[in-house]
Amino acid sequence: MTLLTAAFAAITCTIIWYSSSRARKLRIGTLCLMYWGASLMWLIDAVFEYAELHEAFFAPAPVDMLNDLYLGLSVVALGLIIWLVILLVKDPEGVVRASLLRKKN
Repeated sequence: MTLLTAAFAAITCTIIWYSSSRARKLRIGTLCLMYWGASLMWLIDAVFEYAELHEAFFAPAPVDMLNDLYLGLSVVALGLIIWLVILLVKDPEGVVRASLLRKKN
């Protein structure tokens, strides 16, 4: 489930990045790279787990699937938080800078 969650987030993010020039300006590409990296990590993890478990890999317990789903959603949320911090620091459209200057005056 972690692989599916991360891959779904990566595909969705990539489609948004590819279809919108405003998304590219807002650094969605960084978010895409984080999600594709997580997908690659869990793909390698799945290959090694399959090598260890063989047929049992395809019949996980429901509790394990739920835990994996929570982990995958947590990683997607953490990626969004990191992207928001990067977005606030880089401030590509000057929104944060304008609000800070407006409060000073």
